[in-house]
Amino acid sequence: MKNVILSIAIIMAIGLTSCKNETKKETESSTTEMAKEIAMTDLSFGVRGNCGMCKNTIEKAATSVDGVASANWDVDKKKIDVSFDDTKTNAMAIHKAIASSGYDTEKVAGNEEAYKNLPGCCQYDHEMAMNQ
Repeated sequence: MKNVILSIAIIMAIGLTSCKNETKKETESSTTEMAKEIAMTDLSFGVRGNCGMCKNTIEKAATSVDGVASANWDVDKKKIDVSFDDTKTNAMAIHKAIASSGYDTEKVAGNEEAYKNLPGCCQYDHEMAMNQ
């Protein structure tokens, strides 16, 4: 009889311990997910360019910045939508990365040497409207 009671007590102790650990893991992952959501910032700004090749270059430049989760440049509107972790980077770093690839943004003029090395179809009018 003592063995039966002892066995039941051990099984209950193991069961309660494992439930407690699972609850703790769920709480930790929920907190981490919420922290990630809070840190993300969405931003839109104008970037000059002409074509699909420009789109690839502009988006690649933006996503090369540490902390940028996504970038989507609209060819027709001449605007980029960027989502980034504002604890790792800021808007000006993204503007500078795009400008260093040869493209003008609303805040930073494109690097002239990089602009000259762009394919002919990508050499845009420096006066074109952006963020339409």
